[in-house]
Amino acid sequence: MLIVGGGNSGAQILAEVSKVAQTTWVTLQEPKFLPDNVDGRYLFEFATRQYKARLEGKKIEPVGSLGDVVMVGTVKEARERQVLKAVRPFDAFFEEGVIWQNNNKEAFGAVIWCTGFKSSLDHLKGLNIMENGRTQTNGTHSKKVDGLWLVGYGNWTGYASATLIGVGRTARSTVKEIQDFLN
Repeated sequence: MLIVGGGNSGAQILAEVSKVAQTTWVTLQEPKFLPDNVDGRYLFEFATRQYKARLEGKKIEPVGSLGDVVMVGTVKEARERQVLKAVRPFDAFFEEGVIWQNNNKEAFGAVIWCTGFKSSLDHLKGLNIMENGRTQTNGTHSKKVDGLWLVGYGNWTGYASATLIGVGRTARSTVKEIQDFLN
């Protein structure tokens, strides 16, 4: 199973899927993780403090950046299992998988593409599955490519799936879809 994306979606889906399948995690850069004590409540409180500070003409520096991975329980557990290891991107897809930068080909039974809010699906053009900037899905599973799931692209891949709360629900249902697919 190939999981692409270095943000919260990628890390959380890797954490779940790696419990039931062998995974490879691809990110543009080495992922950055927020401290363990930084959770959704902390981030909400920080955003509130930052907003109030701006009203007073002050600036508060964040602990990390919005692109850093929040260490929710499942991601902490994946860290314990030592599966939060990412590799740099591949060069291209081929029919059964990807071609790495060293020209080695590796087959993958499924690819989960979790690349965030500014969706760019140009990498899928070669599969001829795009319609109006999207591909048709049943849940998060592509209707046209058996081993392709898309998570976090907005309501067309699950209600509120481009948000931290929504992507958690979507990720859990995607894991179930993948389990059913693999069985």
